[in-house]
This record gives sequence, C-alpha cells and structure tokens, in this order.
Amino acid sequence: MTKNIKVIIPAYNEEKSIGKVIEAIPNSVSEIIVVNNNSTDSTAEVATKAGARVLFEPNAGYGNACLKGMDYISGLDSDKQPDIIVFLDGDYSDYPSELTKIVAPIIEENIDFVVGARIKKLREDGSMTFPQRFGNKLATSLMTLFFGSTFTDLGPFRAIKYDKLLALEMQDKTYGWTVEMQLKVLKKKFTYVEIPVNYRNRIGVSKVSGTVKGAIFAGIKILSWIIKYSFKK
Repeated sequence: MTKNIKVIIPAYNEEKSIGKVIEAIPNSVSEIIVVNNNSTDSTAEVATKAGARVLFEPNAGYGNACLKGMDYISGLDSDKQPDIIVFLDGDYSDYPSELTKIVAPIIEENIDFVVGARIKKLREDGSMTFPQRFGNKLATSLMTLFFGSTFTDLGPFRAIKYDKLLALEMQDKTYGWTVEMQLKVLKKKFTYVEIPVNYRNRIGVSKVSGTVKGAIFAGIKILSWIIKYSFKK
C-alpha cells in the first residue's frame, strides 16, 4: 500500500544548502514543506524554486518551525493528510536519499517511530562537534537509565506515523524538540527503532553546535526535558 509521506524542514539562513536538500529527496514524498524560520537570506526563494512549499515562522526556534509545519498539515483536507511525517534538517548534513530506509520500518513492520542514528563509522570526520557527541551520549544514557531506552542518538532525521505524532502533543519551541519527541515516545510505549544513516559536514555554520551559547542552551534544554519526564508519573 502506498503511503502519503510529507517532509518538514526547518530552515534558518540555509540558502546555500536548501536547494540540494530538496532535490535529493525521493519522489515518493507527496509534499516537501520548508519552514523559513526568520531567515535573512534567500532561503525562501531558493526553496520555492526547488519545488517546496514554503511557510514563514517569524519566531525563532527549531521547535517553532516544526510546529508551524504541523499546523499547516493539520489544516489540510482529510484526503490530503499524511500517513508519515519525516523531519529533516536543511543544512545538507543528512543524506535525503536515505529517507526511503528511514520510513521502511513504518511501512513494512508497522513501527511507530524511526530515528536516523549517526553512528561513528558512517559519520564524516568533523561532522559532529564535541558538544553534540557529548550531549547525545549524556541524553541517551539518561534515557536508558530512567526509561530502559535503546536510543543512541537524538538525530534530527526521523520519521513518525502522523497519528502518533499528534498523540505526542509536542510543545518545545527551541532546542529540546528532538529529545521531547523521544521521551514522549518512550512514555507512551510507542514502538521505535534506529536506522544507521550517513552524516557529513553541513554547509555553513551550525546555529546551535557552532556557537558556545547555542551548545549550552541546547544542553540545558535537553537535560530539563529528561529531568521533567524522569519524575513525571
């Protein structure tokens, strides 16, 4: 059975990469939604030219952009509602062509949620900074300790059944989006798997891991979500 798959791409000043990302997404996707998160460059124009639907979210924050994309989808007619939502970054660090293997466990095995795991042997040298690697290890170790999780990564390249995504009632507006999703998947006992994916150096400079401020705030947000859910009944 053919599945309706839509992709949401948060993007802030990604004019040099967003076109490459869009062009590399498989044709099996019904709609590519780029959320222009208050960019000051030509991200929106490049994305539109490449064939994406562009939405505008003036409030800065990764989560804000993702929520904007979800809000748009919720307003579509029922026959256009997707079966699967894929989240993908706009910096070309992921390999969009691997979307097919990211959604395969959902389509073939009825899994609820899939994370693309950026394992060491598939990562380009320098593609993940020390704060990213440390944050991933700390967060996933705590999720294992408190929830018995088997997650090893907070990778942004991920797929989830649309109805399960709605059931998560996502809230985080900034850096905690990915860990919030994984914690809620664990809490609700949804089925999940990780699929190893390739990962390369992004085009441009990261707005989170590329700055001390961004890395610190991301770390605080991740830890706050884990602590919150560790004590939530």
